[in-house]
Amino acid sequence: MDNCIFCKIIRGEIPSRKVYEDENTLSFMDVAGDVDGHILVIPKKHVTNVLDCDKETLDQTIETVKKVANHLTEDCGYEGVNILNASGQPAGQSVFHLHFHIIPRKSTDPFTGWPVYPGAKEEIEDVHKRVTMID
Repeated sequence: MDNCIFCKIIRGEIPSRKVYEDENTLSFMDVAGDVDGHILVIPKKHVTNVLDCDKETLDQTIETVKKVANHLTEDCGYEGVNILNASGQPAGQSVFHLHFHIIPRKSTDPFTGWPVYPGAKEEIEDVHKRVTMID
C-alpha cells in the first residue's frame, strides 16, 4: 500500500527503531512516547486488521509477538506485558495495517493496561444468544 505508514517503514522510506525483524514480520518502537518500551509488531504483508488477515500471516505475526514479549520478560527486566490490538475504526484502530502493541509492565507501574468501560447495557443472556457460535 503506497500511503500506509507501516508499509513505508517496512520499505525503509520512514526510519524506525527496529527491535526484531524476520522475513515476515517487523517489530519496532512506537513513537507515541506514552509508555517506556512500547513496541509495535506488524506483518510485512499488508493486511488491514485481524478481521481480514489470513491464517498464515496472523500465525507469523503472533509468533513474533510472543518472541518479543518473551524477550522483554526474560532478558529486559520486565515482569509482564499487555498485548493490545484494535481491529476496525470503531475499536480505535487508527493505522489500517494489522499491528499489535506490546506494553512491557512492572508491578510498580502507576497505571493499568486495561481500558475502563462504562458497563454493559444489555443482559448477558441476550448477548450470549447473539454471539454464540456453537449449537
